[in-house]
Amino acid sequence: MSNNDANQASPAPESIPQPDAASAAPTEAGATPEAQLAQAQDQLKEAQDAFLRAKAEAENVRRRAEEEISKARKYAVESFAESLLPVKDSMEAAIAMPDAPVEKVLEGVHATLRQLAQALERNKVLEINPPAGTKFDPHQHQAISMVPAQQEANTVVAVLQKGYLIADRVLRPALVTVAAPK
Repeated sequence: MSNNDANQASPAPESIPQPDAASAAPTEAGATPEAQLAQAQDQLKEAQDAFLRAKAEAENVRRRAEEEISKARKYAVESFAESLLPVKDSMEAAIAMPDAPVEKVLEGVHATLRQLAQALERNKVLEINPPAGTKFDPHQHQAISMVPAQQEANTVVAVLQKGYLIADRVLRPALVTVAAPK
């Protein structure tokens, strides 16, 4: 047999896959693409897990904040009401003694008024009671009338009813008379 016959007698195996030089060779990191893919999938799973945990934590924080806001709204007046209870108790005690002398009743009314003033002050409810001569402030005062006076125009002459602030917000303006221009 000649060399040609030998080449023809053993057919070349066409169905045997030959390893690809690029896929078989280690990469820069020293891992095959399959190993890199597995590593990337692991990282993706970790990132997805971290994302889901962060999302759940954010949802828990939002839910807790909503609950706190709801409780704050529901019980906002709790402190104020608690500070007014002694005032109510004092008034009930005064009513329970209908035959008390006027001096005792007046003394009790003054004590009750002090309790009420303290309760309001503790809850940041402050009086607006401008002294005479104070410049009229339309944000805190309501002019009932203008009267001729021996003082500068647009200044408070008298307070007819005290006003009140809650923190910096006007709850009720002070009702005042104001000096008319001369």
